[in-house]
Amino acid sequence: MKLNNKLNSLNSYPFHMPGHKRNAKFGISGSEIDITEINGFDNLHNPEGVLLDIENRLKVHYKAEKSFMLVGGSTVGILSAVFAVCSEGDTVIIARNCHKSVFNACMLRKLKVIYIEPEFNAENGFYTRIEQRTVDEAIKKHPEAKALIITSPTYEGYISEITSPVPLIIDAAHGAHFGIADFPKYPKGDIVVSSLHKTLPALTQTAVLNVFNKEYISRVKLFLDIFETSSPSYVLMNSVDICLDYIENNKGDFESYYELLEEFYNLELKHLKLLRADDLSRIVVSCENAHISAAELTNTLEFRFNIEPEAISKSYIILISTVADDEIALKELYNALMITDGVLNEKTAEVFKKPPCPDDEMLISIDECFEETELEKAAGKISNEFVFAYPPDIPLIVPNEIISANTLEYIKELLESGVNVISDSALLPDKILTKTKR
Repeated sequence: MKLNNKLNSLNSYPFHMPGHKRNAKFGISGSEIDITEINGFDNLHNPEGVLLDIENRLKVHYKAEKSFMLVGGSTVGILSAVFAVCSEGDTVIIARNCHKSVFNACMLRKLKVIYIEPEFNAENGFYTRIEQRTVDEAIKKHPEAKALIITSPTYEGYISEITSPVPLIIDAAHGAHFGIADFPKYPKGDIVVSSLHKTLPALTQTAVLNVFNKEYISRVKLFLDIFETSSPSYVLMNSVDICLDYIENNKGDFESYYELLEEFYNLELKHLKLLRADDLSRIVVSCENAHISAAELTNTLEFRFNIEPEAISKSYIILISTVADDEIALKELYNALMITDGVLNEKTAEVFKKPPCPDDEMLISIDECFEETELEKAAGKISNEFVFAYPPDIPLIVPNEIISANTLEYIKELLESGVNVISDSALLPDKILTKTKR
């Protein structure tokens, strides 16, 4: 029997965890199927029954050697993947636009980090694809590297199709829907991690770690047992079961949805611009030629049209579409953009500076001894915390990195544009944590 069916037929009295005992008087949504690892309901850390069935279905869907269901988001998958492939003190090559979880894994594993940079869209100010030659040059220069870690697709929907002679870990958190209908093919690396909840009908925190190189299966399992909770939520895992049912039985919905997206991109705007990325479901609206800021566009969509975008940057906004969006939803967005665009004036596009990227080999480290430094006086100091725009949690400053004047200027510009720039200490926009030596 499938997990979903078993959960919906619970009838025994729970003298076990969790403490709400599935009692409706507390009004906790989802508590009616919130259980622990009772008899017949398997164990995510040693699956042999209904949970193993879900993981096997994920493996078939993604054509992997082994798939692990995750309930700690892609973050727990990234941590486990990096620890599985790299030993303490190894050298690793990572894309500068990686998620904070990659940097945290490198810091915890005490890895020496070599950065590579994707191509940069200077008209809007974001990274796009990594070129194969960039990867080849980095590996040739650093043959000691034990892994290459990239983000594909990016937050804005761009794909890097590369090969690597060293183990390749791909953060495909935003690509769980790839391989369905006419969406791009699912990426192949040694280990690929995707968030089911970001782009498929599953609850927040659900994700999958797909191992394509069987050499790493046992080590990934070892570190998942360390990093992932020993009390995985059956509410979350049940949503993965339901998500797979939908994918397996409703391929036509994805095909129809893709056609709706193709039609949506026929939208003709005079001032705003739709940026067509590799993934059509990632709707990026640029303000580069329009006399409106991304923050103002977001406010207009929120307060006039009741549309909530995913994220705001300095000159563009991101709206995430999924198969859950029907023709009416996309039509409402279409009309909102048309109406807004119709009252705008044109402006000359500015050219954005690429975020500074350190070129030295470094360890990412946080010291217990630190000082609070005014942002205006932080140039030349050594950072003792992460600074990042959230979402998407891509670090602008990394612990142990020398803070450049260019980086500070870039951060100030983002803050002035209404971008949500934060730091671990929450001292921004006034101060940042620094340390005296590396």
